[in-house]
Amino acid sequence: MSMAHSNAGVDGGSLTPLHWVGIVAAAVTATAHVVLGVRAGGTYLVLFLFAALGFGAGVAAVVFDYRRRLAYALGIPFTAGQIVLWYVLNDVPPIPTSHAVDKVAQVVLIAVLAVLLSRES
Repeated sequence: MSMAHSNAGVDGGSLTPLHWVGIVAAAVTATAHVVLGVRAGGTYLVLFLFAALGFGAGVAAVVFDYRRRLAYALGIPFTAGQIVLWYVLNDVPPIPTSHAVDKVAQVVLIAVLAVLLSRES
């Protein structure tokens, strides 16, 4: 399997169940960022939408088999940064349920990306 495909289209045949767990986790956190961003409004809306677009771009890279290894490698610090920023910018505990779902999805995503990255190294 090459690192980049020249064919346009979904490469579903190369997606494993682990890929799908990562895709779902990324979709959950992207959705959470859109919802929370709309609720917060202002500058946070822009920042949260940027984060959601980042997760979406990662999903697209994986689904279309475009430089997957690079997507895994960039996805780990991008997602970890989301967790760090959340911790710094929020009073925790308590952790609202919506935030907990998002953070669990992000931890799962980091674990999946680390495994996928190690498999393709």
